[in-house]
Amino acid sequence: MSIEVKNLSKFYGEQAAVNDISFSVGKGEIVGFLGPNGAGKSTTMKIITGFIPSTSGEVHVCGIPVDIDALETRKKIGYLPENNPLYLDMYVREYLEFVGKIYHVPNLKKRVDEMIKQVGLEVEQNKKIGMLSKGYRQRVGLAQAIIHDPEVLILDEPTSGLDPNQLVEIRELIRQIGKSKTVMLSTHIMQEVEAICDRVIIIKTGKIVADSTASELQYEEDHQVVFAEFDGAVSKNEILKVKGITNVERVGDAGWIIESKGNIDLRKTIAQFAQQKNILVLTLRKEERTLEEVFKSLTK
Repeated sequence: MSIEVKNLSKFYGEQAAVNDISFSVGKGEIVGFLGPNGAGKSTTMKIITGFIPSTSGEVHVCGIPVDIDALETRKKIGYLPENNPLYLDMYVREYLEFVGKIYHVPNLKKRVDEMIKQVGLEVEQNKKIGMLSKGYRQRVGLAQAIIHDPEVLILDEPTSGLDPNQLVEIRELIRQIGKSKTVMLSTHIMQEVEAICDRVIIIKTGKIVADSTASELQYEEDHQVVFAEFDGAVSKNEILKVKGITNVERVGDAGWIIESKGNIDLRKTIAQFAQQKNILVLTLRKEERTLEEVFKSLTK
């Protein structure tokens, strides 16, 4: 595993920012690290990158313990922190060359050219960073995080301040990077997680409350919701009499949102109901909870 976190805790006095969490992230995996403000996301990322020490527990990056050899692990990590600290008086190209020298990047000029093209900074490359919009500063931050071709990429709010077109471009870039690297990103944008993440870890008050794929989180085995349309007259009370159905709401002229509890196949139940009523089913679609709804239910 590229990232291994075991029984990690971080206390400030008696307050736990991170409380005994464990997870791992493998190569080629993009993991969304989610949680409300103050949940412990940034603290965990800072510990993984060696920026701050843990109170207890173990963190390994590419098999190397962070607390023993933080310098060696930093060589393998690209990090874009939430506040994206940049030298505003430096020019874009000058700054990337400066970062590249710190990492002893070979063929530095060529690598800087590649980074500028990859993150879409061609038009702005000769400007001072302080003159750039927030979106372009994010691109500079992302370029410095990957200039040394790290095995692990830690991104804290990587698309903050980007316009819709930039969002699409940066998401695609992260998706491409994730094919050969380990990517762990924190964000409050659920659509971003659904678009690019293979897995979701949700943290609340310092503890992990979910670790699964987005689709698995959106599916509840004992709770189903379908949208149905019938070619014939039916009433709410008739549908509610069907065994297992717990709630029915009318939508439009012929549509119904139907909910059930228990391990039944609601679609089969609706089809049997229509057959008994001698009417046709025009539409029968399973409705999934949005990731935002899942997030709210787990962290409220």
